[in-house]
Amino acid sequence: MINTLYLPELREMLGCDDREGLTEFCTALHPARTADFMSGLTAAEAWRVLAHAEMPLRVEIFGYFDPAEQIEILESQERQEVAAMVAELAPDDRVDLLQEADQAVVDELLPMLPADERADFLRLRAYPEGTAGAVMTTDVAQVSETMTVHGALEELSRLAEDLETIYYIYAVGEGGRLRGVVSARQLVSAMARPGTILADLMETDLTIARPFEDQEQVAHKVARFDLLAIPVVDSDGNLLGIITHDDVMDVVREEATEDAHRIAAVDPLEESYLTTHIFTLSWKRGMWLTILFVGALLTALALAHYEEGFEQYGWLVLFIPLVISSGGNSGSQSATLIITALAVGDVTLRDWAKIVRRELMMGLLLGGFLAMLGVLPALLVTNGDWRKAAVVPITLVLVVVTGALLGSLLPLLFRRLGLDPAMMSNPFVAGIIDILGIVIYMNVALAML
Repeated sequence: MINTLYLPELREMLGCDDREGLTEFCTALHPARTADFMSGLTAAEAWRVLAHAEMPLRVEIFGYFDPAEQIEILESQERQEVAAMVAELAPDDRVDLLQEADQAVVDELLPMLPADERADFLRLRAYPEGTAGAVMTTDVAQVSETMTVHGALEELSRLAEDLETIYYIYAVGEGGRLRGVVSARQLVSAMARPGTILADLMETDLTIARPFEDQEQVAHKVARFDLLAIPVVDSDGNLLGIITHDDVMDVVREEATEDAHRIAAVDPLEESYLTTHIFTLSWKRGMWLTILFVGALLTALALAHYEEGFEQYGWLVLFIPLVISSGGNSGSQSATLIITALAVGDVTLRDWAKIVRRELMMGLLLGGFLAMLGVLPALLVTNGDWRKAAVVPITLVLVVVTGALLGSLLPLLFRRLGLDPAMMSNPFVAGIIDILGIVIYMNVALAML
């Protein structure tokens, strides 16, 4: 609401070319707040406002715009001015931005970038989407391992303005080979001994990422070792770049969003919900709905197969929703737990036997509890006939155990096949259990009655 209220004042300042007011607007607030207040301006208006900020601040404010706004500015404003700002972006942000822009615009902008930035962009763009190389930045605080503390501090003071982060200072040998890391805290603490060589100060037991390593695995490493950044190193040990904690947070958010979509039986969206075309959104939802529709059709066929049994024992129909929902819900619970555990690294494929034992035990406990709840209504419906009523609790135990086992094993099977376990979505698991639930229910009924 406050953003909307501020728009007329911004447009008024633009209309009267209030340079002093616009400069104060750009500098007075945190860049994120400034970007928030600019929400609702056209691309041309936003670009005119940004022109009143110094380049470093302009880049920072621009970084808080929505991706769609960034692309619109990139594609609609004067190329030379836009190229000057793009050249100042962090290397990984530059790649993300230009990869989403129209290729014709990118082809116009690339020759306007300085040679180093252009070569850096082409090198980073070559890494496949979803790998460590695709999210790393080449702005790295690196110094020679033979430098003294005093020399390293002088070098960093010269480079600091161009670096994305200096939490860690990477010590390299000949040819850029990574030899160790010194934290900023260690370096400052060693100022009392300015002649100390970095090689005597640095940590050599490093956690690294490979350029073609999956970004999710890199995120796990950063979380496990509580790192602020992780170096990306090639097979020869040369330092290529780093992945900072903010990029890791983006990766975690992206992977969590994809998993949430798949668990809900929606193909992950490449753009935000509101910017995704309605036909694209319909396709991504519709193809899974079609699969689930086929599953529901198989459930109907299973019911038709036992039509004669239902005619003979009509009361069995009353408990069909109870049976299939109990099995489907237990399967969905197990699938969600295992998919999440796989995502955060709590379990691996080697743990399948432990998982089976735990889910079998859990299925028996939960199935037994639900069976006790189901005995009374079954007795009421069957007029106290224990033999008939026993069909319901026995079925509930078997169905819940089956749901728990399948819900836990199917994500493991998908991981073993090299697929995303989250594709084994809750509705998909529930659809399988529905069919099995009907089969189990009717076979127990026919065996006992």
